[in-house]
Amino acid sequence: MFPPSLFLPALLIAFALAAPPQAHAGVESYIESVAAPVADFMLKWVFYSVPLFGTQVKVVVMLLLGAGVFCTLYFRFVNITAFGRAIALVTGRCDKTPDAPGEVGHFQALATACGATVGLGNIAGVAIAVSKGGPGATFWMIVAGLLGMSLKFCECTLGVKYRRENPDGSVSGGPMYYLSRGLGEMGLGRLGKALSVMFAVFCIGGTIGAGGIFQANQSFRQIQNIAEADGTHVSGVLFGIVLAIVLGFVIIGGIKKIATVTARVVPFMAIIYVLSAGAVIALQIDKLPEAFSLIVRGAFSPEGVEGGMLGVMVWGFQRAAFSNEAGLGSASIAHSAVKTRYPATEGIVSLLEPFLDTVVICTMTSLVIVLTGAYNIPEGMGGIEITSAAFASSLSWFPYLLALSALLFAFSTMISWSYYGMKSWTFLFGETPGQKLAFNSIFCVFVAAGATASLSSVINISDSMVFLMAAVNLTGVFLMAPKARAELRSYLNSSGGK
Repeated sequence: MFPPSLFLPALLIAFALAAPPQAHAGVESYIESVAAPVADFMLKWVFYSVPLFGTQVKVVVMLLLGAGVFCTLYFRFVNITAFGRAIALVTGRCDKTPDAPGEVGHFQALATACGATVGLGNIAGVAIAVSKGGPGATFWMIVAGLLGMSLKFCECTLGVKYRRENPDGSVSGGPMYYLSRGLGEMGLGRLGKALSVMFAVFCIGGTIGAGGIFQANQSFRQIQNIAEADGTHVSGVLFGIVLAIVLGFVIIGGIKKIATVTARVVPFMAIIYVLSAGAVIALQIDKLPEAFSLIVRGAFSPEGVEGGMLGVMVWGFQRAAFSNEAGLGSASIAHSAVKTRYPATEGIVSLLEPFLDTVVICTMTSLVIVLTGAYNIPEGMGGIEITSAAFASSLSWFPYLLALSALLFAFSTMISWSYYGMKSWTFLFGETPGQKLAFNSIFCVFVAAGATASLSSVINISDSMVFLMAAVNLTGVFLMAPKARAELRSYLNSSGGK
């Protein structure tokens, strides 16, 4: 039976796609003409670069890296000292509090957050970093991922500490709440309220573009490439409709439904991808020592890379920052839904997110590209094409599996980001069923249209909004780090932390 809650999204999708192709083209052209100057302005300032020792360094990347270093030192290397406890928590060996406030377990919260971070960036973005920065970019990617673990701990601990329990038993958390509530406690109420509203607006924009349109578009392109290679045709309109309807079934069910789906999809897709990478590495096992040598030597004494060692560092740090989302604050929205009485427990669990995303999956992709020499492919190929060529050199059938992986990665990203956007929307307009349905309907329409639309300027604007989230969120992280440290001490001194 067709759920009544899906009627509005289905109706909007039908109206949006019922127009003839020329009408869609006209609307797309008009949107691009309006959005292009805005996108150019935002890209210029949000991703502002400064020259440093012969290379251009994005200020926002330096900000995220600096925050990672700060949190690692301030929390006394919590990324290392609490790693074992993180595994114990996520596997249920400790903090068994079924009657605690919250909606989902530690593993489900982690899976939902990983659903947003483990995505096409692990496939395409890593290839671009290695092709531009050389094998050495892998080393700095790993370093940035380890530092990002500490930053993620801080923001997710704050997310649980300042979350709001709703009358219906659900919870709402994330930067919107710890900026407004936490800074309010410090006598900075006006600043906190302004920052929380800014974050919510930026998160909604980032969700629709980067979390919806871009994911739908890229997953369709990969499937379309495979279909064309086999001489078949795939309807972009039909693909978009089906994707949006399936997505609607999941996201309209709320965080419990989202967490249930991501807890199954994320491990499945990660295992498939890692096993495939492991197979390629096993087939090239004799070249592995040479690959590690290239990575280490390339990190400190690169050849032919613009900017030398700093240039390689920039590519590695930038890819890690864009991939694991540490510092953006988005993941704390998902982690805030966890069942726990100690906020620090979920901060500790969140350590695993950058580790799995960057240290494991991104590194596996890098190793495959370095082992197969695919990073030397002439310019002109896209990131996902480089990765596909690298895998295909050892596994001829991998492009088909990559198409499935791209679809699953994109789908999990859309599921998780839709939750982030919905929570930001209800923060601004009210935590009511009608407002939740309104945002989810809008999101599904953009996903359906995004499969075939080439709204590059809209995506550029949303990318800018994603990193504006970081600028706002890190203000709270730096100011409220002592509160997160106090929560960590409280948990470790409790009976549950011993």
